[in-house]
Amino acid sequence: MAVQFKDYYETLGVSKSAAPDEIKKAFRKLARKHHPDVSKDKKAAEQKFKEINEAYEVLSDPEKRKKYDMLGADWERGGPQPAPGWQRDSGGAGNAGGDFHFGGTGFSDFFEQFFSGGGGGRNPFAGADFSGTRAGRASASQRGQDIEADLMVTIEEALHGSKRHVSFRRSHNAKTETYNVRIPAGVHEGQRIRLAGQGSEGAHGGASGDLFLRVKFAQHPEFRIEGGDLL
Repeated sequence: MAVQFKDYYETLGVSKSAAPDEIKKAFRKLARKHHPDVSKDKKAAEQKFKEINEAYEVLSDPEKRKKYDMLGADWERGGPQPAPGWQRDSGGAGNAGGDFHFGGTGFSDFFEQFFSGGGGGRNPFAGADFSGTRAGRASASQRGQDIEADLMVTIEEALHGSKRHVSFRRSHNAKTETYNVRIPAGVHEGQRIRLAGQGSEGAHGGASGDLFLRVKFAQHPEFRIEGGDLL
């Protein structure tokens, strides 16, 4: 499934040559303006706040910004291309359908495909030829691979806990699966929320892998979290 390119410079209203301090200043100004707690239209503000956070997540990270700049807006029209391995690795033998497409994580499909942590490790039997072995003839079962996606969590959600509707669709299946995910109060950045059995399908009767949602804190214009402290 094609993903829509996101112009993060345009989102933050800065030039492509903007210095880190300029990017940070632009983010803080927009984050204050569009924070859901200060807006009358909370739904629209929440969406804008997520877009601002996604842009800042990439442009404030030197490595992600470098990759993003190499990618270019014309990447689908023969322009600069991402290096091999940037896309989500979904090629395990237990994966019958390719990429997962997420909704409700707080990040766009574009971010998930090119800047998220990827789809987990390959099945150790992926690509192996067992045609001449007893195991191959018996079509040994193989567990599906685990899938990971980033889950943007606000400081308020981390402090008080919340519930989030997260949906995902496998590229080979038009059906969208939606789950009510509980974000526990006191959750830490990097913590993973596990949805057992919701990863890639197993092969030859093997169990499905798991889906892990990795918590990433949304940047707040006034506060930050260090360890267990709110500063």
